[in-house]
Amino acid sequence: MNLLLHPAYLPDIATYATLVQNKVIWEVCDNYQKQTFRNRAFICTDQGKFMLNIPIKHVGGKEGRQKYKDVKLDNNYRWQRQHWRTLQTAYRTSPFFEYYEDDLAPIYMKSYSYLLDFNLNAIDIIASCLQFNIDTSQTDVYELKPKAVFDARFLVHAKKTLNMKQKSYMQVFNDRHGFIENCSVLDLLFNEGTASLDYLMTQNLDFLNA
Repeated sequence: MNLLLHPAYLPDIATYATLVQNKVIWEVCDNYQKQTFRNRAFICTDQGKFMLNIPIKHVGGKEGRQKYKDVKLDNNYRWQRQHWRTLQTAYRTSPFFEYYEDDLAPIYMKSYSYLLDFNLNAIDIIASCLQFNIDTSQTDVYELKPKAVFDARFLVHAKKTLNMKQKSYMQVFNDRHGFIENCSVLDLLFNEGTASLDYLMTQNLDFLNA
């Protein structure tokens, strides 16, 4: 099935399961919207579910809306350094963090100007860790109601609750908080390692039609 998806920041398990099980087209011609997973991701920490948020340069007034591909990162704040340190603190005791650490660190070491470029590069690096080859194309125009593909762009909306039947796995702080569903795929990768791709390939995708 061909699906239309937004490139999110450290995509959650629902998005990555959708990605590995289908042929995906990236939506890159849409307007940027606040409160979405375009610039935020959830991980598991000792405090429970925790949000990583990328600061961006907002426009307003006469400039009005801006395209997602034109959104610039606010690098005056050292958010990359903070996010990487947060990931290190949260997952350094997980079974596979050290195994993937050197592969993932470049995400937070390279300088980027645009949010979309950062997200696409991070998605590619994570796919490499999963040993999965992403073969995706990108949109040329924005369509409110696309006809030739299944519209899964709703997965980027942070406030939408998915009817997801996710299989549980052991998380670092499972004894404190129980299983926390649908965090960033990095949570799966650090805890399940080489078994992560099989997990994603067998994840039930009924939530796409709910």
